Amino acid sequence: MYAVVTSGGKQYKVEEGETLRVEKIAGKVGSPVTFDQVLMVSDGAEVNIGQPVLIDATVEGHIVEQGKTKKIIVFKYKRRKRYRRKQGHRQPYTTVKIDSIKAKGVKARKKAEPESETKKPLAEKDKPRQKKARTEAKAAEAPKADLKKNEAKEPETKAAPKTATTRAKKAETKPAAKKAAPPKVTAKKPAAKKTAAPKTAAKKTTAKKTTVKPKKKDD
Repeated sequence: MYAVVTSGGKQYKVEEGETLRVEKIAGKVGSPVTFDQVLMVSDGAEVNIGQPVLIDATVEGHIVEQGKTKKIIVFKYKRRKRYRRKQGHRQPYTTVKIDSIKAKGVKARKKAEPESETKKPLAEKDKPRQKKARTEAKAAEAPKADLKKNEAKEPETKAAPKTATTRAKKAETKPAAKKAAPPKVTAKKPAAKKTAAPKTAAKKTTAKKTTVKPKKKDD
């Protein structure tokens, strides 16, 4: 069974026996606390929702601890104005333990107890026996399977010579191949005689010798 309550402007989901940290509530350690603003209550099967709050529903508990959270630093700064402010803050809180959830028409269900060894079904106890029976059955089936494999291999070996004899019979029944016809002789055409081109003897040109007479010098 659980409920949704509001405290300090926040909503919390609570159950019986749960410890909860909420915003500071005035009171000493051990003093009772009641949450009147209950938004929803559920017992696991039925759900009651308020509009916005359930009228006849309350959550009761007691204070366990009053404390403060870790310090945080608040720092303010404005440039070129010579303005700096530094401040620390620790938020106070209250730890509450939920004792009961009360709502008219809603009853808390008992938690399911863990099954003891005596209440366990017999099927779980018989599991090891079933495993043994399966392994024994597999061991008994193994030799039978080997025999079947051997029997399947024997006809294959016997069928081998039959195939050879049948092939020989088929070869005998086939008609003799026709004699190959003699190859046709094709008359070779006479090769055309090549006409030799007349050789032209290169005429040698004789270079004429020129003699230069020396000039006579005048006296």
